[in-house]
Formats: sequence, C-alpha cells, structure tokens
Amino acid sequence: MEQKIYHGAISPEDIAVVLDAQFNRGSFRVMKQGNPDQMAVQIANDENNSGGQTALTVIVQKVEDGISVKLGQQALFGVAASLGFSIFTALRNPWNILGRLDDIATDIESLQLSQQVWDTIDAYARSVGANQELSLRLRRLECDYCGSANPVGESNCMACGAPLGSQQPKTCAKCGYVFKVGEKFCPNCGAAIGELN
Repeated sequence: MEQKIYHGAISPEDIAVVLDAQFNRGSFRVMKQGNPDQMAVQIANDENNSGGQTALTVIVQKVEDGISVKLGQQALFGVAASLGFSIFTALRNPWNILGRLDDIATDIESLQLSQQVWDTIDAYARSVGANQELSLRLRRLECDYCGSANPVGESNCMACGAPLGSQQPKTCAKCGYVFKVGEKFCPNCGAAIGELN
C-alpha cells in the first residue's frame, strides 16, 4: 500500500468528496464509506463498461494535524485480460482493432487510475494549503532541560539556552511522514532519509 501524509486543514471527508466529484462519472463509479475520522473510497469501472474491470481502494484517515492517505493495490486482472484479447484479435485480423478502440482507451485510462488519484489529492491539498511539510503546531520543540516550547529551527532554547539541535523533527520529502532523529530510512515508505534532505 502506498501512503502519503498531508499536514494542514484537510479532512478525510474532504478527500472523499473530491474523489467522488472527480471519478464518479464516465467509465468509473465511486463508493464512499466511513466516518469523519476515517473514510474508505472505492473507485471501480462501471459494470456496463466496455473493456476490462478494475478497482482501487483509497483509505483516508485523520492523523495529528492532517490526514494519512493509503492507496490499495489496484486490481488489474480484467484490464490485462481485455488488453490481451485486443492484441489477440489484432494478430488474427488487424482490422478487428478498429472495433476495440473504445475498449483499449478505457483500459489505458484504467491503467493510469492510481496516478490520477494521487494527482487529484495533491491538487486539492495544495488548494487548501495542506502539504507534506510539518504543520505549524508540530513545528515546536520541547526543551529537554526546562520543558519550554521553542520554534523548530532554534538552535538553543529561548528560555534556558540549552542546545536543541538533536531534537529537530523532519518529514520525509517523498511521503510526508514525520521521522525521528537518527533514522536512516523513512519508516513509512522506506526512502533513504539522507538522500531526501
């Protein structure tokens, strides 16, 4: 499952509404289920669709100062079978491909569904000011010595002067996950942390 975390004023219901508006038309149908803290959105081909069948589930969950979005593995068996049939018919008689152009176009659109979903979510997040950087509330450090809150980036505690450098939190540039100091790989997506920052 691919996962991204967005920090900001964004909710699971917002994402469900945006995905419904974007994909509940044409050859796709959208089903939403859940509550304000967690939504499951399934995007699937319409039953009357020509071409192969596919489905993708998006799980959106509320996290501290934002949301976590997980895309399930897209079921592509129907699309692969449909494309295989198109190739087989074209090999037997190249003119048969003309009768399958709608099916092929639908299959190609289905293959791009995961990327289209991420593009839709990214665009909406940008429009409401949410992103994968730390939220303002999480950009505070608590001094180990005196317990005072300090803005991220301060080298020393504003109250007692103690060094804060070892406590600076960071997010993964690839998925937005907040990782701990000293971690070499993102616990969420596995990206090497040193390469991303």
